[in-house]
Amino acid sequence: MTNQPVLAHGALRRTFEMHFTSTPRGARLARRLAAHRLDAWGIPYGTRAHEEIVLVLGELTANAVRHGHVFGRDFHLLLYVLASSGRVRVEVTDSRTERTPPDPQGLRAPEGEGTGGRGLLLVAGLTVRWGWHPRSGGGPGKTVWAECASAG
Repeated sequence: MTNQPVLAHGALRRTFEMHFTSTPRGARLARRLAAHRLDAWGIPYGTRAHEEIVLVLGELTANAVRHGHVFGRDFHLLLYVLASSGRVRVEVTDSRTERTPPDPQGLRAPEGEGTGGRGLLLVAGLTVRWGWHPRSGGGPGKTVWAECASAG
């Protein structure tokens, strides 16, 4: 677990946030809307930065649906650009407290030929850093976040 960041006033350049149904359809919609927003922010479709950010976001939203789903609860997506570094930060919050990802330092490739367990390895390989923290505001759940380099 890594600590929740504390942002100074004016630390964000651009933000997008929305709640989505905790379903595969909600995860797809989050990915599509975020891809459009990145393009509008000057990180165009077809660029490496755009594709990597959308891939990371897709993995985190899919994990929120698969591992963080609580019946009747949505997941929350927050996407923003840090003014100081130009990095794009993706935060996905779900309502599941007891199912947390491994700490980034403890991430290991699964053994054998199973089809699962590789998504966070992809996230780790495509991001500057990633982690998770308990949901802020006292509600149940967690936030998994990742910071991506941006060419925008």
